[in-house]
Amino acid sequence: MSALLDRMAQLSAAEEFFAFLDLPYEPQVVHVNRLHILKRFNQYLRITPELDGQDEAAQRAICRGLLARAHDDFVHSNAAQEKVFKVFQDQDGKSVSLSSLRGALPSQRERT
Repeated sequence: MSALLDRMAQLSAAEEFFAFLDLPYEPQVVHVNRLHILKRFNQYLRITPELDGQDEAAQRAICRGLLARAHDDFVHSNAAQEKVFKVFQDQDGKSVSLSSLRGALPSQRERT
């Protein structure tokens, strides 16, 4: 792992990544989608082979572009449409009614 990626591995908050890469962002988008943005950024990092063998300046530029791309995914869309996490992938546009959820509760099954 490169020194840049080692330093990024120490970051935890989405805002820390944006500050570290000196990248502007929309606070409301990050506030609502922080985990989705970081997960998407990680997905982009994993499929970007050109990080290997680059100097730190080039790696920083690539990472900056990937984080901007992850952020922009949620500027123009939302978590349910982007399906970053498994819960959204499994749902695949299906909805669950409130009555079916109520019926699944143990206290409701005893009454019926």
